[in-house]
Amino acid sequence: MIPVMVYGFHMTQRRAQGTSIGAMLAPIGLLAFYEYYKTGNVDVKMSLLIAVGFIFGGYFGGMWAQQIPQGVLRKMFAVLLAITAAKMFFQK
Repeated sequence: MIPVMVYGFHMTQRRAQGTSIGAMLAPIGLLAFYEYYKTGNVDVKMSLLIAVGFIFGGYFGGMWAQQIPQGVLRKMFAVLLAITAAKMFFQK
């Protein structure tokens, strides 16, 4: 989603990352959680602990990302995508 927004819609890296988070938060988070919860497939205690980690990680990570120069942020994202792609490609 982020590469499409950067290259297709000419957004900055920061705007694309923020927009993707906003787009996914409610529909994925709330609705998917509800469906899994109904069938008993949610460890609520673990979910809350992870959510607290996301709160702090999201806040400080977002604050940190705003300080990174645009070009460096884009390169970091590209490296992350390349590593992920290579791992997926070579995984059995």
